[in-house]
Amino acid sequence: MQWLEFDVPGQATWQVGGFFSDGQFLLLSMEPRRDGPGRPFSEFYTQTPTHLWRYEVVTKQLKELVTQERMAPFYTPMQLIGDDRILVQVVKDRVGQVFNMKLDGTDAHEFTSAGEGLPYGLSISPDRRRVAFHLASSAGYQVWTSDLDGKNRVQLAAHPDHLYFGTSWSPDGEWIVFHDCPFKQEPGHDWSDLCIGRADGSEMRVLTEGQPLWFGTSYGPPNARGGGSEVPAWTLDGQLLFSRRLPGSKVPWEYQPKRPDVDHFNRDYKPDAARGGTEICRYNPQSGKTVRLTHSQPPTWDFRARVSSDGKQIAFCRAATGQVPALWVMNADGTDARQIATGRDGQGADHPRWIPNR
Repeated sequence: MQWLEFDVPGQATWQVGGFFSDGQFLLLSMEPRRDGPGRPFSEFYTQTPTHLWRYEVVTKQLKELVTQERMAPFYTPMQLIGDDRILVQVVKDRVGQVFNMKLDGTDAHEFTSAGEGLPYGLSISPDRRRVAFHLASSAGYQVWTSDLDGKNRVQLAAHPDHLYFGTSWSPDGEWIVFHDCPFKQEPGHDWSDLCIGRADGSEMRVLTEGQPLWFGTSYGPPNARGGGSEVPAWTLDGQLLFSRRLPGSKVPWEYQPKRPDVDHFNRDYKPDAARGGTEICRYNPQSGKTVRLTHSQPPTWDFRARVSSDGKQIAFCRAATGQVPALWVMNADGTDARQIATGRDGQGADHPRWIPNR
């Protein structure tokens, strides 16, 4: 196990934002968050200064990116579109846009327009010519594809009563997978259905019913609570991995719909009311067959399934009710599941990503 150490003052958190073609890391660091008690998330979170970096794995050298012509303190890497350009989410005065810019921050061009909604959940097609994303607009969360410059848009899914979220391309570039959450019935966004849409916008399929997918994850004890949206993943042979709830399951963090949401969490910890859990499943869109890959007794919350570059292994997270998640790895057929990390000082491990060609 190797921990990455960065001698950069003033940074509170670090995370991987992608990989360059030569295997070097794209990193995002964030200064201490500006939201908190008396400072609502919706107003103050995007006032937090962020920084983008290229990390050289062998030399352990950092080089800060997008330092020129900054438009706002809050930049988030959305997608590398080559070794010289990047799509970056920029939030200025609470209005979010994505820009296509050089790695130094210059030559920025609008990928989305101000006021049309907050764009995120980006993914790039296998041929690296198209981008899929969702747009959090006043008309609902919509899924789109476009060229790398934001032009030639195609709408895949949109409905004012549905929250379509997260995108990932099939290996053949024909389909996009995403969530369908009927948010008026699911105000906490706990559960959703599995959807795929053709990249050309000609067809959309809802593959499940009854919202069996874990979508807006929440976990951990009160002093180390966690969350973050789950995104289904493709296998190399065109099947889908997702986190499926056991019948009757209820998360320990109960969403409070009658209380104003000021922290983008808005949940109360009720472990005694929790029950069940989730399991990693593999779904075949051609046959409609679902295969369960993980199982635990007593039940746990399994999520964040990601396939290795050779397709032979799957990394995922597992959290017992009221506990922080640990990182697990299993074979692609679900065998030989084993825990490999609990995070630094046992504080939890989340959001696994395979390093290319490893």
